[in-house]
Amino acid sequence: MREWIVAGNWKMHNTIQESVALAKAIVEGVKAIKKGEVVLAPPFTALTRVFETIKGSRVTLAAQNMFYEDKGAYTGEIAPDMLKDIGCTYVIIGHSERRKYFHEQNNDVNLKVKKALSAGLKPIMCVGETDEERVKGITRSIVDRQVNLGLSGVKKIDNVVIAYEPVWAIGTGKVATSNQAEEVHKFIRGILKDLYSSAANDIRILYGGSVTKDNIGELIAMEDIDGALVGGASLKADAFLGIIQQISAKKR
Repeated sequence: MREWIVAGNWKMHNTIQESVALAKAIVEGVKAIKKGEVVLAPPFTALTRVFETIKGSRVTLAAQNMFYEDKGAYTGEIAPDMLKDIGCTYVIIGHSERRKYFHEQNNDVNLKVKKALSAGLKPIMCVGETDEERVKGITRSIVDRQVNLGLSGVKKIDNVVIAYEPVWAIGTGKVATSNQAEEVHKFIRGILKDLYSSAANDIRILYGGSVTKDNIGELIAMEDIDGALVGGASLKADAFLGIIQQISAKKR
């Protein structure tokens, strides 16, 4: 059985002091949980201090983005070895907000995924359709393209996590129904099986999009949903821990 995973993406929120306080509360709140994986993705400025806070606990660290070169004249970017150096295990790649606001393309995502893996980081690769694309009935073709191009040239899938985040459900309060989400998760699993055969059965696929402790129970009950990529609800310890507890209870 695949081990569940919950990742909290704090986006552009929290000072260092606020990040440390939130991380402490989450570390304390997951002490009784024996299985699964909890990942925190604070802003770059707080990565080091959050790592110091979670070190030795069951919580691991993620960055929200990275560049696909090792070093060089790339003002404002950060290299994978820099993330490894400060304790990151995971890195979020291809989040819909990176695609929308910073015009990242599937090729950029692919370069980052391959670079992350070669550096020993585990990419959480995000895919998902917009509202317009869903209305047009092209969700599957969009997701198929994003998965195939994002993983192009990736020989081993073991350390990759996929996050399905319907763009229309991110920060909108809308959430895919459990059946809608499971349909796409199962479709993604099928793509992975075509690419990686039986290894695809072990790949964790997360749901992201206005996840809360009130809607996660129905979502996580689905066979192919292995956890959640949580945005706004990860900024409050009680809300985030409520999500974790429900997932832990249902994915024993």
